[in-house]
Parts: sequence; C-alpha cells; structure tokens
Amino acid sequence: MGNTPGANMRPEMLKELAGQTSFSEKELKEWYKGFRRDCPSGQLSADEFKNIYSHFFPFGDASKFAEFVFRTFDSDGNGRIDFKEFVLALSITSRGTPEQKLNWAFSMYDLDGNGVITREEMLEVVEAIYGMIGPSVKMPDDEATPQLRMEKIFREMDVDGDNGLSLEEFIEGAKRDPSIVRLLQCDNVAGADHQGQQEGGAEG
Repeated sequence: MGNTPGANMRPEMLKELAGQTSFSEKELKEWYKGFRRDCPSGQLSADEFKNIYSHFFPFGDASKFAEFVFRTFDSDGNGRIDFKEFVLALSITSRGTPEQKLNWAFSMYDLDGNGVITREEMLEVVEAIYGMIGPSVKMPDDEATPQLRMEKIFREMDVDGDNGLSLEEFIEGAKRDPSIVRLLQCDNVAGADHQGQQEGGAEG
C-alpha cells in the first residue's frame, strides 16, 4: 500500500477494489472523489483523521479513539492511510458480515497486536469511547464508568478466566449475547441523541 493515487483511479485498481470490497465501481469512484477532495495528497495523516472524527462527536474529545481507529485502518503501519486502506476498512465497518466486523473490532482493541485483549487494553479503548461521547450521555448504572463497562464485557466474554480475551472468546461471546456488541461499539453507545451526528462517521 502506501501508493499515492493520481487524480483518477487507475482502472486496474478500480477493478481490484470492486473485487475486494462490498462497493460497486460507481460507489468506489464516488468515494475516491470525496477522498481526493478531502485529502489532495492521497495520504491521510493521523492528525487529519482525528480532525475528521472530531466533527462526528462535537460534545467530547474524539482524538484518542480516532488514534485507535486510525491504527486499524493503517494496515501497513506506515502512519498514513491511502485510499485502498481507507476503502477496505470502510467496506468491513459499513457492510461487512457480523464476524468481519468483530474481527475488525478485535484488532482495534488488541492494541499490541499479540492476539489477546487484556483488561488494560480494553479499559484504554473504553476510556477513549467515554471521552469521545462526552458527559451529556447518561449511561446505565452498570456501565457508569469505563472500569464498570470493561468489567461487564470481561464477565461475559472471558470464559476461561485468564484475564485476556482471545479472538475466539471475543467472537463467541458476541454471538451468545448480541447485546455485548453494543458495549463494544462506539456508534451505538451515545444513543438516539447523537444518531444524526454519527451517521457515516463510526460504523460498525
């Protein structure tokens, strides 16, 4: 990856992405136009990404959570997101199967990439979510703090009690109790009050 696309998407790239994503060639051309308009260099930096994310969550600080999402989009780890990385991730978060979305979410929570989500990693991401949605959203009593929310997720998912979530535990836990998925997502956590601001900004 890491290639800087030209003003028009190359036909071979268009065909490749149409095969790798859930988007049609027409949709890809529209996404590409928007990406180039917002990012003329063809490479989106972490700061630019944070700035975009902040518009969807005006009542809180989205910068930390945006860092985690950026890292997951930046599949080659070069500190920039090109159009291919952007649209591949977008395809999963917006139109992927439930299992694809959970795989993607797992990689975001697994901060060190070692295949296990620790309590500390989960707490760090959940704290970022709470910071992003701001104080205006009323949480249930058993999710009133990031710590409580993290503990709730681990109670449901950590079947072997080793204080770490494997990918299998993560996916199986979500299948057993779909409500857990809501706990793991940022787009649903703010509820209806923020729905309009979040559409298109944090799917999945």
